Amino acid sequence: MSTQSTNHIMLIEPAEFYLNPETQETNVYQVDGHESHEETYHAALGEFRRFHNMLVSNGVAVTVVKGSKGCPDHLFPNWASTHFEGGRRTMVLYPMLNANRRAERTPEMIELMGRTYDVALDIRDRENEGLYLEATGSLCLDRVNKVAYVALSKRTDEMLAREWGEKMGYAVETFDTLSHTGKPIYHTDLVMFIGTRLAAVCLDCMVGEEAKARIRARLAATHDVMELSMDQQKAFCGNSLEVIGGDGQSMLVMSGGAYRALREDQLDTLKKYYARILHSDIPTIETYGGGSARCLMCEMF
Repeated sequence: MSTQSTNHIMLIEPAEFYLNPETQETNVYQVDGHESHEETYHAALGEFRRFHNMLVSNGVAVTVVKGSKGCPDHLFPNWASTHFEGGRRTMVLYPMLNANRRAERTPEMIELMGRTYDVALDIRDRENEGLYLEATGSLCLDRVNKVAYVALSKRTDEMLAREWGEKMGYAVETFDTLSHTGKPIYHTDLVMFIGTRLAAVCLDCMVGEEAKARIRARLAATHDVMELSMDQQKAFCGNSLEVIGGDGQSMLVMSGGAYRALREDQLDTLKKYYARILHSDIPTIETYGGGSARCLMCEMF
């Protein structure tokens, strides 16, 4: 039987970090703080290492691999997902919109993952057709009930998501979004997270009452649902991930900024489902990268 969460996370330590000009058009959360690349890199590296240490000190098994020069977003592993079904460990390799993000899929990293995981699906070549699907950024997975929630954007193609669902045995629920800028939200994992018993979602960013009602009902059929406001979505509250600690208990990982954006009653709700809420400040990564805690973690099932 599938489990929702894992005790093993892969992190990619960046070789450099700065605002990625190739992704700015679609990622409205990237903000130029006008620091030098060197300043930005060293600040982000410190945040990354403190984040890593937080996971390890709470009993999460972490594999760290080194990123590549020329890949400012390499610390966000959006090019692969792993799966464990019927005693078989598999991985999927995905098509990416931007050229310097495609370069993140290094042969060395794929070979490293290939020591543990068989390739169940390799759809990288769909880039040649202008079709993109960026792993668990695009696909928010209910692994137990086999439902993939998908916010459509330039980085997430509906037809390709549905093809993925057919091949991987998932039902697919798609919806459109609008960010605080009026542009689509580039990845689903900024809208919502799904845990074993609790799901949190920003319904207000979804376009149309039908979509809001459909997504909420689908989530509520299997989970308790906590709603996030647009301000909380912008603060990366949805960009959280359930992990398993060394004691076997479920924990929720988020950024320090996301943690502080939650109301007291929401924190009380989370504490009913999670032994601990792990949070670490990653403001440079959030500002220049436009992604947060969940974006940093590749689950290794």
